[in-house]
Amino acid sequence: MNKTIRRILAVLAVIFILGALALPAFAADEQQTAVMTAESREETQEDTSASTTKSKAIAAAIAISVAAAAGAVAMAVSIKSASEAIARQPEATSDIRTNTMLGLVFIETAIIYALIVVILIIFVL
Repeated sequence: MNKTIRRILAVLAVIFILGALALPAFAADEQQTAVMTAESREETQEDTSASTTKSKAIAAAIAISVAAAAGAVAMAVSIKSASEAIARQPEATSDIRTNTMLGLVFIETAIIYALIVVILIIFVL
């Protein structure tokens, strides 16, 4: 693998690990609400709603950030490969450019699907 791709994958792995390590901090709110009595649950119904909204926001932020980062890396690799191919065979520039643009459209479509999923998480769930 290329050194740059290894670095990008290492950064993404670190971000994923840090996100996984942060999950218990958000789970502490759920444990506290389970211990409360029935009378105090009615009082904290609004707090639970705020906690659910916070969880949705965190899930949406993680989902769109991973999709955007993966899409950016994929686009960069695609453009790099297309530039090298054009440098090797200048006579095939139009075919290479067409295939590259088609690939970039598919990558961008995957990112837009992730955005739609995030919107559904925020407004529907």
